[in-house]
Amino acid sequence: MPTRTAAQRREEAAREYDAFLATCPARQLLDRISDKWVTLILTALADGPQRYSDLSRRIAGVSEKMLTQTLRSLERDGLLTRSVTPSVPVRVDYELTPLGGTLMPLISAIKSWADGHMPEVAAARDAYDSSTPA
Repeated sequence: MPTRTAAQRREEAAREYDAFLATCPARQLLDRISDKWVTLILTALADGPQRYSDLSRRIAGVSEKMLTQTLRSLERDGLLTRSVTPSVPVRVDYELTPLGGTLMPLISAIKSWADGHMPEVAAARDAYDSSTPA
């Protein structure tokens, strides 16, 4: 086996994960983390551990089914943990993992951008809608 330089190893690793390719696992991950419910759940968990019911109340409009599915997928991806405390009723808490925490600066920046630029986006939408024939 020939010896490879560090640059060659990095180039090879970069080819393994190319989100522009349909079969790339990184594309699946991008699809997951770009979901609106994922963004809102991760942002809510940035404040610390939350119970399922707290998340459900905090994230307006999310159905129980969608919240449950999203939490499971985030747990599977290693972005959050689910802790069950036996009690009556059973207490279930969700918390960001260290891996999930590394995503938060990006998620927070995107959320801040959306919050800060919504008036401009709304104006652009209105201009587009008024100039485009129905």
